[in-house]
Amino acid sequence: MKVIKNSLEGIREAAEILTNNGVVAFPTETVYGLGANAFSEEAVTKLYKIKDRPSFNPLIIHVSSYDMANMYGVFNSSANKLAEKYWPGPLTIIVKKKKSKIVESATAGLETIALRCPRNITASKLIRELDKPLAGPSANKSGKLTCTTPKDVYAKLKNKIDALLDGGNAELGLESTVVDCSVEKPRILRLGNITLDELNRRLDHEMSSALPLQKQIKSPGQLLKHYSPDAELLLNQNGPKKGDIFLSFGPHPKEIDGLTLTETKNLVEAAKNLFTFLHVLDRLSHAKGGVPIKVAPIPTNGVGAAINDRLLRAAKK
Repeated sequence: MKVIKNSLEGIREAAEILTNNGVVAFPTETVYGLGANAFSEEAVTKLYKIKDRPSFNPLIIHVSSYDMANMYGVFNSSANKLAEKYWPGPLTIIVKKKKSKIVESATAGLETIALRCPRNITASKLIRELDKPLAGPSANKSGKLTCTTPKDVYAKLKNKIDALLDGGNAELGLESTVVDCSVEKPRILRLGNITLDELNRRLDHEMSSALPLQKQIKSPGQLLKHYSPDAELLLNQNGPKKGDIFLSFGPHPKEIDGLTLTETKNLVEAAKNLFTFLHVLDRLSHAKGGVPIKVAPIPTNGVGAAINDRLLRAAKK
């Protein structure tokens, strides 16, 4: 893997690799993505293979603008309202798919397409330089811990991909919120930093907080087991003992190995730190012979709902 500096020359180099059917890890405001030219069957097939991702699980297609998105998807009233409010930003919108050069495998052969316009400047410049949409799932092995730092991307994928465009640590730390606007009444398919309450205030109807269980996967993040470290996760733990590995919420107990997501119980800070700290504690668990990671209870209000969703899937056996 070549590490490319975040510069105009670096972005051009990354775009050239993508043009030649390579795979490049790139920064977004949410997490690091694993990018491939969405017009290239060779590149998208390579992407699925690198991630060991099931072919029924569609990819999010990243675009540089609403106008670009509109070339590939049919935006109804609900989709337009959300795009107007939250794009560019950490929101993926699922709409009916238009016929285009985006390869069928990128959308898992569905009649819908998941589109996102990231606000991260590097990601946006990369897509514009490529001048094509970018298929961009999270930069990790399918089902494993998401990467939010260049260091973790390098550690997990260094022998698998062509390049890493180093844009520093991700700003938000959780994958994008996903809303399905391809149906008559929009529904939330993945929780993220844009909360359910915010979305409901923008739309004409109230979406349920219960994530739908669907036979057909329409969006990343719907698999029951996902985002998993190698270590066992034990959730909603209190009173850790010496020898434990503990992920705290609030001040961290003295003489206990681990980290706190946030000293001040700030949920936005906790979301930003979640995957980065799980990578650190996963390495610590490995060094200690596989000790489980105990996780303190996390409030479910606001972005706390998204944090708990990630932890529940990560702990699934």
